[in-house]
Amino acid sequence: MASVQSVMEPRKFPQHQDWVIHIIRSLEEEFESNVDETSVAVSIFNVPKTLISSKPEAYVPHLVAIGPYHHGRLELFEMERYKLISVKRTQKKLHKARAKFHDLVNHFAEQDTIIRACYHRFLDFDRETLSWMFAIDAAFLLEYLQPYARKKGEGPHFTRVSSLMTHLVDYTRRKSAHHAILRDVIMLENQIPLFLIKEVHMFYKHESEKDSDEEFVMMLMGFCKDLSPLKIRDNKRLREEYLGKSHLLELLYFAVTPEIVQTGAGIEEVSHQIGKGANDELHKEMTCIVRCFKSVFAFIFFICSAIIGFLGRICKSKAFDVLCSLLKKLFHVKTNAIEEFMESTQDATEEAEIVPNAKSQTPLIEEIEIPSVTELSKIGVKFCPLKGGLDSIKFDKNRGKFYLPVVDLDDNSDVVLRNLVAYEASMAPETMILTRYIELMNGLVDTVEDVKGLREAGIIVNRLKSDEQVANLWNGMTLSVKTTKVPVLDKAIESVNKYYSGLWKVKMKMTMKKYVFNSWPAFTFLGANLLILLSAVEAFCSVYTCSNWLSHL
Repeated sequence: MASVQSVMEPRKFPQHQDWVIHIIRSLEEEFESNVDETSVAVSIFNVPKTLISSKPEAYVPHLVAIGPYHHGRLELFEMERYKLISVKRTQKKLHKARAKFHDLVNHFAEQDTIIRACYHRFLDFDRETLSWMFAIDAAFLLEYLQPYARKKGEGPHFTRVSSLMTHLVDYTRRKSAHHAILRDVIMLENQIPLFLIKEVHMFYKHESEKDSDEEFVMMLMGFCKDLSPLKIRDNKRLREEYLGKSHLLELLYFAVTPEIVQTGAGIEEVSHQIGKGANDELHKEMTCIVRCFKSVFAFIFFICSAIIGFLGRICKSKAFDVLCSLLKKLFHVKTNAIEEFMESTQDATEEAEIVPNAKSQTPLIEEIEIPSVTELSKIGVKFCPLKGGLDSIKFDKNRGKFYLPVVDLDDNSDVVLRNLVAYEASMAPETMILTRYIELMNGLVDTVEDVKGLREAGIIVNRLKSDEQVANLWNGMTLSVKTTKVPVLDKAIESVNKYYSGLWKVKMKMTMKKYVFNSWPAFTFLGANLLILLSAVEAFCSVYTCSNWLSHL
């Protein structure tokens, strides 16, 4: 945790004179570049504090720093040697293309204003430092992405790398160092503009620009398919958009989310369909027997609560204390019985006051109201895998089937999903569908049995060590930066809840829980104090012969 805390510490602000010089130089360079910085969209953000506080290690790189946010951290300095190896190999390729790596650095320096505009945080680096940093990191990332290239009709197209990097760039993608770099490369604060990697690729290619773009797109698609836990969209339109994305994380986000995220289409229409007639159908399903059953228990609960409240006020009064003292002196009643009666009355009064107020407590934002997989399976709901994406999630109430997309979970999935949610929260689209999907899975999965049910149904592909790790993964991702409403998923959630609550045995269970179990303190109070009262009567009759009194009556 010491390293994480050091990362979160702010950088030292420069002295006033140095700051003025830096500002003047920046303004002059921006004026000379003739580039409107406001025309470039910010795409590389800091992780929101509400998310990073839950699990900092999922957002802070552990092996390699890419870009300026984590540049210079001592614990990541070891990877600089491997970055330089990538630079040497790139230099050899540039030499064949009659270029030099220094030319690439100068080319990046000319785009300094555009590069800086991509970052949300102010970059406290001069132009030369920043251009060298991006050139080295882009060369390293390109060599890391090359194993994912594919040619038409062929398998993976692998490019040979230095023997010193074989434990890092693993073609079989089985080595731990390869996965550690994967996790670091996909983190939100570890991104660089994607066009920089493309320009390194273009700088030493002999082929035409079209063929070069096709090969680069194949790299990006292979990278997304290998890393994504969810099925990515693979169509011609998406292929054309690959080169226009800002960075690798944004590329992966738009590959797994449906088009409604970009367009926002159908939001109002679907929302209207969801809310229409919901209350009317719910009232029609309530039968007369259930209403009578609720009324009876509500009356009993009201009577018990009233009795407890009345006795509680009596026990707290001074007159009751005086009466108890008088009874002990005059009739020699056992002290323990009176004290137990007073304590039990006060405890029951406090519990009775807490129970009615339980409804007023607002639920946590991250806890979605939906039965777990085990609870739904008990009433006959079947879980079926989907071939589509997140926008295909639905519940068929006629067949009792819940359709969910297949999710492939491995050691990288926790970091990938968390950073995708962090990017979505930072970008703030109209439809935060990925965050809502995480909330849905968090609501469905509570225990290992829930994971087992989804795994056996073919919805979860578990490549972790146990189902318990998968349950912890979903239950750990509970924080949300704001309340999310996604009509496509909300419709399925509402249908499941309506189907579940509409069953007779579920209605009986909820009624018993609401009116019987919540009033259990009252029943316990009455039973316990009945025994105390009988023991008090027995003590009284042992001193004063009650049998003689009864015979006179």
